[in-house]
Amino acid sequence: MKMNENKIKALIFDMGGVLVDLDIEDCKRAFKEYIGYHEIDNIIDACHQKGIYGDLEEGILSADEFRKIVLADSRPGALAEDVDRAMWHILVGIEPYKVEMLRKLSESYELYLLSNNNPVCLPRAKEIFSKAGIPLDSIFRKCFYSFEMKALKPSEKFYKAVIEEIGLPADQMLFIDDSQKNVDGAVAAGLPAAYYEPGTDLEALLSEILEGQD
Repeated sequence: MKMNENKIKALIFDMGGVLVDLDIEDCKRAFKEYIGYHEIDNIIDACHQKGIYGDLEEGILSADEFRKIVLADSRPGALAEDVDRAMWHILVGIEPYKVEMLRKLSESYELYLLSNNNPVCLPRAKEIFSKAGIPLDSIFRKCFYSFEMKALKPSEKFYKAVIEEIGLPADQMLFIDDSQKNVDGAVAAGLPAAYYEPGTDLEALLSEILEGQD
């Protein structure tokens, strides 16, 4: 990936799949076992943004509206908190080396989060980062969430709003995502981006890119 001559000052991370490991199949299992909701196969896949799930992440549906729709097709007696508990199974955790990596990077770069996310998963995500010793509101200068921005990656609207809010020249930023579609969308919107393959060494990828500036 060819970078602009201007040195990168801001690193923008996707959350799920880049910083936090995901387990979509375990999430599907939890929905079926906990509340008997079998429509889960139709709304969550590798991109996990279809149907009512996509509407939740885009801010079209509130958390309560989403829960009510899910419960209407679930086992009698299932509760709203059961929906949340099942949903949280999609988030596995953050690897220790990524915690230390973020701490080190925060000493030299502005760190931001740019995530297709939703108000059901976010409390669990915050808990994961807090337990790791890097609360979201302390390690990142700002977190951009799709449900708050009313836009989903890879929309140009989302990326351009992030570029404007951060306020640096776009070529001084780098966005890292585990979806090539999202990377391509960012680049098309003027935001330099790099693809990260889940399960590989994120620190090594960043080192290669950042050291290549020198």
